[in-house]
Amino acid sequence: MPRTYRFLFVSTPVGPLGSGAGGGVELNFVNLARSLLERGAQVRVLAPEGSHSADLPEGVIETVPGLPPPYAQSQRRDQPVCFSTPSLVANLWQRAAQLQEQFELIVNWSYDWLSFYLTDFFRTPVAHILSMGSLSDAVDQALERIARTYPGRLAVHSRAQAQTFAFARAQMAAGRDPFVYLPCGVDLSRYEFVPEGNGSLCWVGRIAPEKGLEDCAALAEKTGRPVLILGHLQDPAYWQQIREQYPRAQLDYRGFLPTSQMQRLLGHCSALIMTPKWVEAFGLVAVEALACGVPVITYRRGGPAEIVRDGETGWVVEPDDVAALATAVERLDQIARSRCRQHAEEHYSLQAMTERFLAWSEQIVQDPIPAAR
Repeated sequence: MPRTYRFLFVSTPVGPLGSGAGGGVELNFVNLARSLLERGAQVRVLAPEGSHSADLPEGVIETVPGLPPPYAQSQRRDQPVCFSTPSLVANLWQRAAQLQEQFELIVNWSYDWLSFYLTDFFRTPVAHILSMGSLSDAVDQALERIARTYPGRLAVHSRAQAQTFAFARAQMAAGRDPFVYLPCGVDLSRYEFVPEGNGSLCWVGRIAPEKGLEDCAALAEKTGRPVLILGHLQDPAYWQQIREQYPRAQLDYRGFLPTSQMQRLLGHCSALIMTPKWVEAFGLVAVEALACGVPVITYRRGGPAEIVRDGETGWVVEPDDVAALATAVERLDQIARSRCRQHAEEHYSLQAMTERFLAWSEQIVQDPIPAAR
């Protein structure tokens, strides 16, 4: 008889599940929780107040009050550790401590110093799935300590993400990799393959400076192609600045949409454009696009460049080069949309991601390193 796993998931604190504030992390989080439940695992989710998901059974999500921390990507690297009052992160972990004896593994999805620091103080093992690259000196120090004290407890989504951490590069140079690699996957049955695009482009993500939407707006002006924009409006002033700076760009913003609606709109576009100004940890929307048969044009920066096969499922161009983006758009007829879907099926299924996660979890549960009492 297969064993029954018992997982406690601690959500990202940046916003309620279902709001879009957490970007692709939210989708990845809910997908994995649902997949584990379908396999018979016990899963409890701790998440901010207001969280909801039609994909998780009633009672799985327990909401926790408190104020979220500031966005890590908006802080200086040397920013001192600070807490909101009342702290959502502290409240999440207080509740996790109360529940820990009911579970065999706590899985942290929060990129926050306190979440990493508290690893020592739990009797139940805590594993960490990192959703971003290196952004904070204090966080890096906490992660380095976990890597040293609890090897095998840190997971990342891409090689590019791993390379942003100085301590990881040093360990890799010495022949030791501090990370486990968990590429994301999606439920391919929820993405409809569309054999032909309608000529428009699509950009999906949080509307915030690190996502580089202004380059896509510049591309829209340069090519004359309309751009469909989908995602959470995190920075309204930034969005307004883009609209003023590129008045001739045909930008159609539809907001943050559930996956069923998002994939329907995305699937009819001729390409997904990814223009990150930071190192994307993964870029789940690239997988979603490929699942619909949509080629991806991305900067050679972060996880998306590892997902896209240049000249086969899209084009990878040099960062910040709008002219190169425009050239890639002109070459879209060289990409077979059926090959895009095939690539997603072969490498980025939810089943494959779940199996990778379970293998990692089993290693931790079977060989836990005693934590401080």
